[in-house]
Amino acid sequence: MVWESSLQGPKHSKSFLLVPTNLKFDKDNVLVVFSNGRLHAISCIDGEVLWKKDFEAESFEVQQVIQPPGSDLIYVVGFAASYQFEMYQINAKNGELLKHESASFSSGFSGEVSLVSTETVVALDSTGSILLTISFQDGKISSQQTPFSNLVEDSLGPAVIIPSPVSGIFAIKTDAVTVFIRVIGEGKLEVVEKTTHEIAVSDALSISEDQEAFALIQHASSEIHLTVKLAHDWDGNLLKESVKMDRQRGLVHKVFINNYIRTDRSYGFRVLIVMEDHSLLLLQQGEIVWSREDGLASIIDVTTSELPVERNGVSVAKVEHNLFEWLKGHMLKLKGTLMLASPEDMAAIQSMRLKSSEKSKMTRDHNGFRKLLIVLTRAGKLFALHTGDGRIVWSHLLRSLHKSEACQSPIGLNLYQWQVPHHHAMDENPSVLVVSRCGPSSDTPGVLSFVDTYTGKELSSLSLDHAVVQVIPLPYTDSTEQRLHLLINADKHAHLYPKTSEALSIFKREFLNIYWYSVEDQNGIIKGHALKCKCTGEVADEFCFDTRDLWSVVFPSESEKIVATVTRKLNEVVHTQAKVVADQDVMYKYISRNLLFVATVAPKGSGEIGSVTPEESWLVAYLIDTVTGRILHRVTHHGSQGPVHAVFSENWVVYHYFNLRAHRYEMSVIEIYDQSRADNKDVWKLVLGKHNLTSPISLFSRPEVITKSQSYFFTHSLKAIAVTSTAKGITSKQLLLGTIGDQVLALDKRFLDPRRTVNPTQAEKEEGIIPLTDSLPIIPQSYVTHALRVEGLRGIITVPAKLESTTLVFAHGVDLFFTQLAPSRTYDSLTEDFSYALLLITIVALVAAIFVTWRLSERKELQEKWR
Repeated sequence: MVWESSLQGPKHSKSFLLVPTNLKFDKDNVLVVFSNGRLHAISCIDGEVLWKKDFEAESFEVQQVIQPPGSDLIYVVGFAASYQFEMYQINAKNGELLKHESASFSSGFSGEVSLVSTETVVALDSTGSILLTISFQDGKISSQQTPFSNLVEDSLGPAVIIPSPVSGIFAIKTDAVTVFIRVIGEGKLEVVEKTTHEIAVSDALSISEDQEAFALIQHASSEIHLTVKLAHDWDGNLLKESVKMDRQRGLVHKVFINNYIRTDRSYGFRVLIVMEDHSLLLLQQGEIVWSREDGLASIIDVTTSELPVERNGVSVAKVEHNLFEWLKGHMLKLKGTLMLASPEDMAAIQSMRLKSSEKSKMTRDHNGFRKLLIVLTRAGKLFALHTGDGRIVWSHLLRSLHKSEACQSPIGLNLYQWQVPHHHAMDENPSVLVVSRCGPSSDTPGVLSFVDTYTGKELSSLSLDHAVVQVIPLPYTDSTEQRLHLLINADKHAHLYPKTSEALSIFKREFLNIYWYSVEDQNGIIKGHALKCKCTGEVADEFCFDTRDLWSVVFPSESEKIVATVTRKLNEVVHTQAKVVADQDVMYKYISRNLLFVATVAPKGSGEIGSVTPEESWLVAYLIDTVTGRILHRVTHHGSQGPVHAVFSENWVVYHYFNLRAHRYEMSVIEIYDQSRADNKDVWKLVLGKHNLTSPISLFSRPEVITKSQSYFFTHSLKAIAVTSTAKGITSKQLLLGTIGDQVLALDKRFLDPRRTVNPTQAEKEEGIIPLTDSLPIIPQSYVTHALRVEGLRGIITVPAKLESTTLVFAHGVDLFFTQLAPSRTYDSLTEDFSYALLLITIVALVAAIFVTWRLSERKELQEKWR
């Protein structure tokens, strides 16, 4: 970095950067920047502010900062009070105000202005139906009003101005049509081109000293039409091509062009386009040269799906096809061995090797390593990734997340398991539920989409008449294995899905056992809810239910602000409630799916690290029962602040924060144990059945719990934190830490045991307790990502495999990373490099040795008898 300047101003505003072509101060180039309501001239050598200029009107909103070519004048134009056009003429060398003109327009303005020349702008009035052409030549404002209907007869809906790279031309877009308009003499307008297709325009590209070109793309059904024109000659085309385009990529959003010189000295063009699904494609000579699925860089939710079961029956056609492929493969391998294979043959050989690999099969394996990762991106596209080789099995741009009249700004929210058929009833394919809504606000209507995870086909979609504030997957399924979900709207009504009589009967049986909570982090309130009765609105809906508030925890806004909440995974398996400690003593874990961890900080400490003193900041951790609202544990860390990253598993929670006093990051652990089971330590009681381990537990009775906690220093700042999960919960746990360096570090949970002491006893050593140190170790071999970096790491997902020792880890950000992890090593399977041949040889040798020794023994006994 050469220099940096901080620009202050009287108010917050949009920022504009202008790089004048011929403006210099003592051979120093100058930048003109409008920021925070103030215009600045900045030296390019050292970043010094040469002059600055404030503007009188308080409500002045700058729309453009313009410098005519070859002039020392700068024009600043914008709106004041939404109906007045303001123009300031400023001397670019000293910032002196030369002229200030204003003009009022009774119809007002809407949207932004578009610059069509150095002294002319166009804008729309507040109704979006009248075009205003405003000229400020020689510092005098003149205007011309033209109804949009005079230019286009079939214009429907409000219009929006689209900037154009061509001087003197701008574009107007409505719901039905896009029109390119040229400004000719004294504000008069002329239609250059009109199209009903979706359109995208690139910036102008200089191809010679006096020529500029730009690209225009029109989207028509399954094709896109590419046209490259000269900026001064709209009627002529430098290039015109049509390219077939996959509809699953959506519309073209952005266009960039680059030129090159062909062998015949003519101009050729490469076009880079950004599609609606955020994919990138390079077009050249009417073909797609390459494409990138960059939508995968913005994953917002992940779930998994099992692959289909391998069928035993094989058709004759499949046998013949496999035989042909086998012969073809052997011919290619023979050519490769004899070094006669072409590059295409070598590519085919590599492809066949990948297809024949066990990892890339599209069927389940007995260890549960092969799965489909179903990911939802910010663009509203679903991808299915194969865990074996990471390839995209299918992708689908959801129709429900397309912009429409009913849903102007669709936003994807979350993925949920909808239907997971057991392998004994595989007539139905598994499916997922995609929940989205029609806008950024939480009170906008919701949209549900149901997608087949094997094919990517959108089975159906529902446009809801209510908002979706919270989705609660219930632990109940109907006869078709569809999982019941409860959707809570903005009015605190609960809606049951699927809307079937069978689902309703199951739901009514469990009506009194359904509880949930909500967190209002801005207000510092956590509430518990339960169902009350059917909705009492005007429209009768038997699947709608009123709710009631059971309890609330209100954190004082002047001393605490909620920064993190976390609870256990719904599908987590706990192998045993008992934990055997030193001296053969037994402690019983407090296992409850209704425990919530909450972290709050002082309001002053919610900013960046170091923005407050240790005396002004503190962090408070809570364990709250979400059925009763009872606070089971509370601990305060004085002189600490966020950000807080936490993970909850079994009966313990680990959270990461910053210690201001020590100037270091810390990780703390809290373990909670059930004392009501403490008398079940006698082995004879367990043998004779005189224990209370099977007695029912009610959360409404005050639990007898104890907690153990400990804190440790930690070197790294974190971006994400997760914990390994296995099929039966037997394997020891590891914490997966997404570091600030975009790597994933595996840390054994034993290092975060609150019972660690400086000098553990012999019994504690036998139990595996590690001697206490003030900081957690970072072992280089424990990096799951090894030397790789997952750029822009945002989340870590763990999925249990069928093999108990192994868990599957998926980390996503700009990059994607997948691996298998064995926290306690692969104690229940042989390694991939195990030598089966050596084992077979050893067994054969042992059998032969046994037979030989038996024969020798028999002969020796016979000889002894003859003596």
